[in-house]
Amino acid sequence: MEPLRFTPAGIPVVNFRLAHSSSQIEAGIGRLVQCEIAAIAVGQLAEQISKRRPEQECMVRGFIAARSRNSSQIVLHVNEIRF
Repeated sequence: MEPLRFTPAGIPVVNFRLAHSSSQIEAGIGRLVQCEIAAIAVGQLAEQISKRRPEQECMVRGFIAARSRNSSQIVLHVNEIRF
């Protein structure tokens, strides 16, 4: 997790990575799915996330968008988090 930072308007922002691991069924066959995704949180959520342990489990809800206008990389914008 990167350190908490603030926009020029004073809004807190934190960039971090989420690790996912689950068992899924695909074409009738079980498989283990593991991946990581870049994530960002803004405002009060950013402050909450910056105070948590990196290995702490959570459930998030948000949306996926391009990292920037000129990028094809994706980032998850977190709107809700439960620890």
